[in-house]
Amino acid sequence: MQTKKFLLSEQDIPRAWYNVVADMAVKPHPMIHPVTHEPIKAEDLYPLFSKAASDQELNTTDAFIEIPEPVRELYRIWRPTPLVRAEALERALDTPAHIYFKNESVSPVGSHKLNSAIAQAYYCKQEGVTNITTETGAGQWGAALSMAAKHFGLELAVYMVKVSYEQKPYRRSIMQTYGAEVISSPSMSTKAGRKIITDHPNYSGSLGTAISEAVELAMSTPNCKYVLGSVLNHVALHQTVIGLEAEKQMEMAGEMPDVVVACFGGGSNFSGLAFPFLRHNLKNGANIQFIAAEPASCPKLTRGEFQYDFGDEAGYTPLIPMYTLGHKFTPANIHAGGLRYHGGGAIVSQLRHDGLIDAVDIPQLETFEAATLFARTEGIIPAPESSHAIAATIREALKAREEGRKKVILFNLSGHGLIDMTAYDRYFSNDLTNYRVTDEDIARTTAGLEQIL
Repeated sequence: MQTKKFLLSEQDIPRAWYNVVADMAVKPHPMIHPVTHEPIKAEDLYPLFSKAASDQELNTTDAFIEIPEPVRELYRIWRPTPLVRAEALERALDTPAHIYFKNESVSPVGSHKLNSAIAQAYYCKQEGVTNITTETGAGQWGAALSMAAKHFGLELAVYMVKVSYEQKPYRRSIMQTYGAEVISSPSMSTKAGRKIITDHPNYSGSLGTAISEAVELAMSTPNCKYVLGSVLNHVALHQTVIGLEAEKQMEMAGEMPDVVVACFGGGSNFSGLAFPFLRHNLKNGANIQFIAAEPASCPKLTRGEFQYDFGDEAGYTPLIPMYTLGHKFTPANIHAGGLRYHGGGAIVSQLRHDGLIDAVDIPQLETFEAATLFARTEGIIPAPESSHAIAATIREALKAREEGRKKVILFNLSGHGLIDMTAYDRYFSNDLTNYRVTDEDIARTTAGLEQIL
């Protein structure tokens, strides 16, 4: 079980988020208006997002952006989170690698998502907003925003991807406990949802569809804003509290990571851990490797096309420069519902395009094998999403064993899996399978992309 923890005090909670774009030699391409093809300005985003989030989204110059004190005060409920040396896992793998993980599962909702939920809900409240909408895949973002919305007295509607709505009823219950309205997506409550149900009556949903519905409701509801849980730059910004804390904790451990690993859906937890360490590569000439671990069933970074695409299925959002499988891509019904998104965020996509980060795609069964080993050695049952990071970490640790050299590996345990036990039940019953997207499937869903880049 766990033997070494590196703990910080409340005074060590970061006072500013880190904006990696300011230090990037090649900035991400701008979001563009889908009709005019002109770069999006902050005021173009104001009708949909809070003004503060919109301004942060397009900030390319300030390396550090102050965290409002009311947000830091709420962070104190669970932050700083522990950094743990996974010595039992090291022994089980018989590896010379030193494995560390940042334990974001200790938050009140069991995942990292609360880091941005609190910030975005705060900004909406400051503007006098009364209602917010969002989407959620596995339910971790929906749970986090439900808690944040209740704290700030905001009414929240969550469109939850249908397959997760059915697979993960207790995540739905958590959202309802905090007072949110939870709608299975696609639904009959929006024009986008009705069209998808009409065209595909048995459609199990996607994050792209849920985003379309949440955006439509926000735009048609007075005094309402849309709040996003991943992909966009301001969400990645808020999550950097993870890596900023981990920097201090690795100093306490007397080591610096050779490899930083996190699972990848839209990019929030990967960005949160990786970006503060990436600064050492960009500014100081360090040579840390960064690995984004995504599902083999939704491999945008490893097999997608680097091009402009919509962030949602109906085409309501601006065009975003991203590695994408196409906004019409329908992912398989894997249990890592938070990773079933067709594209990567603009920052991560640019970094990937420039060779500054790496990506791997991992089959579902390998992730559950890794999750089970981690639970039996370190005592924490990980979320299916986080298990992708664990699987990638194990691959790196075994490489170190084969090479006979020490390697320091840091990964983000983005959430626990205590509400995902039906997935584990299916794994132990040999009722899960691997899904791999064919080249023909990818070619079909990316064929309609506008060739702008």
